[in-house]
Amino acid sequence: MIYLNETQTALLISHELAYAAVKDALVAAISNETTLFPVVNASGPQTYSMFSLKSASTSTLVGWKVGTYWPDNYAQNMPCHGTTVFLLSPETGELVAAVAASKVNAYRTAAADAVAVDYLAREDASVLTVFGTGHQAEYEVLAISAIRDISKVIVVGRNKNNTDKFVHKLMNKGVRAEAGSAQYGCEHADIIVTATTANEPLFQADWIKPGTHISAMGADKVGKQELSVELYQHAKLFCDFKSQSIVIGEFQHSTDSSITDIGRVIAGQFSGRERAEDITIFDSSGIAIQDLFVAAKLLELTQDRFVGDFSQEKAIEHNRN
Repeated sequence: MIYLNETQTALLISHELAYAAVKDALVAAISNETTLFPVVNASGPQTYSMFSLKSASTSTLVGWKVGTYWPDNYAQNMPCHGTTVFLLSPETGELVAAVAASKVNAYRTAAADAVAVDYLAREDASVLTVFGTGHQAEYEVLAISAIRDISKVIVVGRNKNNTDKFVHKLMNKGVRAEAGSAQYGCEHADIIVTATTANEPLFQADWIKPGTHISAMGADKVGKQELSVELYQHAKLFCDFKSQSIVIGEFQHSTDSSITDIGRVIAGQFSGRERAEDITIFDSSGIAIQDLFVAAKLLELTQDRFVGDFSQEKAIEHNRN
């Protein structure tokens, strides 16, 4: 069995690798050869601790991702979130790889957003508003900046101190950023990303101007919500996987049946944005096939030269090359 630890995968992952893998995964998700199974959400012994299991199967990839959230880890200076991907042999069912993927998961999530922006946002979209100042928000901004010429990022956060810190962090990475209110952010944005744990809408529907693209990244369990349902009647709706989106994603709050898997847009089976003034919404509830494809890409980087002897030094050298 192959095991890649967190240090190894963190050195190998990149926005480019994640984008390519997730794009392929979103197309694979609509294939008759792919099965995505219902998500299992469970709780741990600590208050508010939880873990989830997302699984999928294709003719060549079989496996699952376990995501964990243990809030008490913060007091021990340990990460609260954790991710591990497990791959089975399609022929025998044997466990062939375990891939520690906590940092990888942040890239994978942001890559789904970047693919959606690439296919749904206007080509000239340049002002990005991000709701949320947590760990994931930074990856969203950087992933989108890699595929669109972003002139400014408006950060909307609940806590002024955290918002100011995040703005400063983005500016240190060469991103022009400023803090703004929810209304200001919506009214000036070409692209809006919500990366929060909200259970109610973050902004009013009438603040959204024609031509805006919205990526809702936060809803991944029953009860979560970031967008007003009033938006749906004026927008074209897309998601990573419809049958999951309408159960645990943002579109659990929608009664609109015209929701399209974005894989169909990528594959050329369905149109995305048709007019400059269209409002487009993408819901990312996070699907297991994305995790399997990203893990497989990481293993491809290692199997020829590093399997059985994958040192940190070799990972650094390989990543540079």
